[in-house]
Amino acid sequence: QVQLVESGGGLVQPGGSLRLSCAASGFTFSTYAMSWYRQAPGKERDLVADISSAGVATNYADSVKGRFTISRDNAKNTVDLQMNSLKPEDTAVYYCRVLKWEKSRLYAYWGQGTQVTVSS
Repeated sequence: QVQLVESGGGLVQPGGSLRLSCAASGFTFSTYAMSWYRQAPGKERDLVADISSAGVATNYADSVKGRFTISRDNAKNTVDLQMNSLKPEDTAVYYCRVLKWEKSRLYAYWGQGTQVTVSS
């Protein structure tokens, strides 16, 4: 079965950096685009960044452009999110997601999330 396990969250001061990682299993990782989402308390879950299956194309939310970088390693079945110049408003639970077709239906699989807190 599909499993996504995020790691790397924590407490960091404003201006600091964190690197999140998502380890995937249970599907042919190299053939699927992957996404990072985040959800702050009381808010909806929003797209942060996504990356194509081969890692050639990436897309970022305006709020993180120039600060965050998404990357993937198809040999290790991992997708990372490098977060620099962190701001308090980046505080959220960060989730890894894959959309997968199964028997003509599209399913969204999510990891359990990792907490990122930006505070002095």
